[in-house]
Amino acid sequence: MSLDKILAISGKPGLYEIVTQTRTGAVVQSLIDKKRITVGAHSNISILSEIAIYTLTEEVPLKDVLKKIKDKENGEQTSISHKDGKDTLEEYFFEVLPDYDEDRVYASDIKKVVQWYNLLHKNNLLESLETEEEVTASDEEE
Repeated sequence: MSLDKILAISGKPGLYEIVTQTRTGAVVQSLIDKKRITVGAHSNISILSEIAIYTLTEEVPLKDVLKKIKDKENGEQTSISHKDGKDTLEEYFFEVLPDYDEDRVYASDIKKVVQWYNLLHKNNLLESLETEEEVTASDEEE
């Protein structure tokens, strides 16, 4: 599954997978407890594939940041918790993305990225990061 089907909903914990779209919004399923809820079009929804992290030179897609974390952790859960302190989170993120913009990427953002990575890992959804890249690379070759 690609990150196009995974959502973050403002005010709700964790990540959600789109089950189906409705006339007024969508039915989504929590990756934490598998409960389904309906979200309206008025909800503040962010699709993970559209999120990027600021660096000093460009915006790096979240997919690439998650892949860097996966490479750093050899495909395992992160070595830190999203509940760790600000300094620990920033130090860790500096190892993953050395040129991230410290003025525009807050500790709360890093906390979310670490939490999302672990949630995607737990639900075996990180494999799609490689699959998407292979598809994109083969499209460019044609």
